[in-house]
Amino acid sequence: MTTEMTMPRRGAGAGGVRLRAAIAAAFVLARLKPGRLRRVLARCSRGARPASYAETLEVLEAVVATSRRCASRYGCLPRSVAVALACRMSGAWPDWCAGVWATPPFSPHAWVLAEGRTVGEQAEAADLRPLMVVTVREGVRGERGGGDGGGAGTDRPGPGQTA
Repeated sequence: MTTEMTMPRRGAGAGGVRLRAAIAAAFVLARLKPGRLRRVLARCSRGARPASYAETLEVLEAVVATSRRCASRYGCLPRSVAVALACRMSGAWPDWCAGVWATPPFSPHAWVLAEGRTVGEQAEAADLRPLMVVTVREGVRGERGGGDGGGAGTDRPGPGQTA
């Protein structure tokens, strides 16, 4: 006697469409120049609460199960962006980081941190050197990288500011 069996589609289920949308957006954003990517992610992080390690790990596992390209060795940038965006859809934001491995071979890498720990990485935070970090605090007006003053990081005043 045989039993008919249907395997669930990858990415199907609760949050499947939103998760796939976050992954698709991540591949588009991953093609941006680094400074522009940081600014877009900083805007996305505004108003979010810090993500917990457990919820970030759950989202990471879902992203890796849904996208083979994100699961690959070279998919760290779209994977980390997709995890951050998918977490943001639930109101949370992990610390998104882009930098380099601190040990040879020194290669570029992108990852997420939650509660001060790397999520889903074989390396500890000390093994990685961040060059760009987007945290929840960047969305707060007046802090480095945040707010809507157009002159952040320049000597020119932003809209509505005097010199």
